[in-house]
Amino acid sequence: MISPYVTIIAAVAVNRAIGLRGKMPWHLPDELRHFKNMTLGKPVIMGRKTHESIGMVLPGRQNIVVTRNAEYASEGVDVATSLQHALEIGQGGELMVIGGGELYRLALPLASRLLLTVVDYEPEGDTFFPEWRNDNWALAGSVTHDADEQHAHSFQLQEWLRA
Repeated sequence: MISPYVTIIAAVAVNRAIGLRGKMPWHLPDELRHFKNMTLGKPVIMGRKTHESIGMVLPGRQNIVVTRNAEYASEGVDVATSLQHALEIGQGGELMVIGGGELYRLALPLASRLLLTVVDYEPEGDTFFPEWRNDNWALAGSVTHDADEQHAHSFQLQEWLRA
């Protein structure tokens, strides 16, 4: 079997916070558009809590939910009992891991690419992106988006490739 190309996509505060009480601690419309553009047409792998916090199936993508509960069912999603199982279910070349914190931690050693939105903000959080060292990664590109009337915080869209 050919190993899948795993990409992690995450919006991460400078303190590594990615969530608070099942929600993102910011609303950044252009970042959400970036997420949609990067994931559309590709399988997305997410944990159960992430799926339930989104509250719907993400259209135009194969939705794969990872949960330890083999009996879990949700309309429009494929259920996997482990990250490895999710990688086997995923159809297509690039698989997008979209959260949450535990799934990011498990996927980081397998990922070939990181698409990180670094939000210039230090919110309270109860879910965090794992610590990672960039010495095994090369920054392939970074675009800054300034704060404006629709975006309370500036952010950088970064692409990292495994070196």
